[in-house]
Amino acid sequence: MTQPPAFIYFDLDDTLLDHQAAQQAALSDVLVHFQLFDKTNHSAFIKTYAQVNRKQWRDYSLGYITKEQLQLKRFEQTMRALDLPVDDSHMIGNYYLRCYRNHWKWLEGALEAFEAIRQRYPVGILTNGFTETQKLKFEQFDLYDKADQLVISEEAGALKPDPVIFEYATSLTDQPAKDIFYVGDSYNSDVVGGSNFGWQVGWFTSNGAAEQQNKAAFIFDDFKELRTFLEV
Repeated sequence: MTQPPAFIYFDLDDTLLDHQAAQQAALSDVLVHFQLFDKTNHSAFIKTYAQVNRKQWRDYSLGYITKEQLQLKRFEQTMRALDLPVDDSHMIGNYYLRCYRNHWKWLEGALEAFEAIRQRYPVGILTNGFTETQKLKFEQFDLYDKADQLVISEEAGALKPDPVIFEYATSLTDQPAKDIFYVGDSYNSDVVGGSNFGWQVGWFTSNGAAEQQNKAAFIFDDFKELRTFLEV
């Protein structure tokens, strides 16, 4: 990056907030709460759910299923894969969402970095996810007051890495794409999506093949490194 960015967008889940930890904690709550899981191997359940959930989100992003179908199918198919009865899938999915909200927290160093960066740069959030859930996160972590723009895929009508959502987010900044810097953890959604649209991308990761790393303008696994890079 030859000059400071004019605007900085952040991904939300697993970039600023620890989605993975919250998801695992909520799944553990589900396993303890419902008696039908008494004899279920917890590790197997969490691993199977992660695989099913990933596929359901891919189908949702391609328009094959609706949001409501995703929320039902990810538990229904997880339980079916583990030979468990699926009659209570809807109830279990709703309970999971309630529990998930109890475990949200900032990733280590993320809050301090975000606060320092927003003192120097205009900042925004660009996130895939369901509107009602992401808005609750915005409220809980005061992002309505801290961020200049908040973009949710469901409201924008496209999920990352679709260029439609990057075009929309760019239009909100009144800046050219080349002057936007984006911080995210997902290679496909954030690095590929952002860089293909002309944004500079800071990839929050501890791995990634060399050819993947070449897509990003900056790679870091500690928010202190990001602060140094942005000189804040």
